[in-house]
Amino acid sequence: MKYYIIAGEASGDLHGSNLMKALRKEDANADIRFWGGDLMQAVGGTLVKHYKQLAFMGFVEVLLNIPTIFKNMSFCKKDIEAFEPDVVVFIDYSGFNLRIAKWAKQQGFRTNYYISPQVWASRSGRVKAIKRDIDAMHVILPFEKDFYEKEHQYPVHFVGHPLIDAIADRPQVDAFAFRKEHGLGDKEIIAILPGSRK
Repeated sequence: MKYYIIAGEASGDLHGSNLMKALRKEDANADIRFWGGDLMQAVGGTLVKHYKQLAFMGFVEVLLNIPTIFKNMSFCKKDIEAFEPDVVVFIDYSGFNLRIAKWAKQQGFRTNYYISPQVWASRSGRVKAIKRDIDAMHVILPFEKDFYEKEHQYPVHFVGHPLIDAIADRPQVDAFAFRKEHGLGDKEIIAILPGSRK
């Protein structure tokens, strides 16, 4: 099969690389063309655009780069048409991906979304567009399944969080030993876990 994958951030590159590895296990002849980063490129396939060329954060930066964003959208549509994939897979990056999904669906391409936009946190009105434009949604958080299916009557596939797989081989840390080693006693522990933003 031919897969066209769009990931526009560092986290999408990580999850996209793992998705590509899984696809290759299931489909040895997978032909993958993608927007992503170094991790996806290391898996193989054809890198179209690096996410570092796409990452515009904040209102002012987005405003200043509107012409580039529209050029990227136009280029993406032409590239999808030329590649003629069996499926277009979107990974998070909702501002760009939902616009491309609308177009792709209208052109008759099969559309899958891996890692839902956080529509449950804000802008839940986008669920209407997702229901219209996405053939299959693959969610990573258990409550997302209820959100889509119970609140919006849209069936989705719960696939589990990919970071669980990423840490599966790491040794478990004994909480008592950790507290003793760092002199924490019974103090509460707060983890700071940065995402894909600088």
